[in-house]
Amino acid sequence: MTPAVSFSPWAMFLQANIVVQSVMIILLFGCLLSWTICIAKSVELFITHKKLMKEQIALQKSGKLDQNQASNKKCIVGAMIMAVLDEYQSSKGMTHDMTGLKERIAMTLERVEACEGRRLLKGTGLLATIGATAPFIGLFGTVWGIMNSFTGIVAAKATSLTVVAPGIAEALLATALGLVTAIPAVILYNIFSRHIMHCRAHIADLSTLIMRIVSRDVSQMTAQQEKGQVIQFGLRAAGE
Repeated sequence: MTPAVSFSPWAMFLQANIVVQSVMIILLFGCLLSWTICIAKSVELFITHKKLMKEQIALQKSGKLDQNQASNKKCIVGAMIMAVLDEYQSSKGMTHDMTGLKERIAMTLERVEACEGRRLLKGTGLLATIGATAPFIGLFGTVWGIMNSFTGIVAAKATSLTVVAPGIAEALLATALGLVTAIPAVILYNIFSRHIMHCRAHIADLSTLIMRIVSRDVSQMTAQQEKGQVIQFGLRAAGE
């Protein structure tokens, strides 16, 4: 009497060829990695979105750049204001070129935006890679498993379905794992891409708001220069 063959995923994994087992382990690792990135990125984007909203509201209310904001380098506004302060300090001897000052500040803020955008994108590239390659890795495991099944048929000199079925089932499990790994990775990548786009739009709004404040400051400096007054470069202290 032929012993009963178990078709549970774990039993098929144990009975599979070493190559197919390796493919399954890689896919399971990719699936675990996708959900780890999902949890970490969700927390990161939630915190970033809350901070950006809070910083934008605070900057709109104050309508000026002050030292307290610049001292907080962990927030994007603090990094942007610190970049403005550095450019103010570097331009002290060029009070005749206010247009150049605004252009240099705008370029500096663009670099800060780009740096923050790269930070937000970390991890999403891995999701895209997993989503794009997992189905093909699973397909490789399936093709290899079916090849072994047909080889086993020739070796056993039997064409019974009971001989072929276990090997084909183990091979198809690799394709199933490939899809289980790839589908969530692609969905998560698209979701995070939209959220990152929204965060980058907030950062662009903050950059525009800071440039408006800088433009007003530069206009005041120009007016001081025309009146023969001493131009004061730098940020205002809080409370001024």
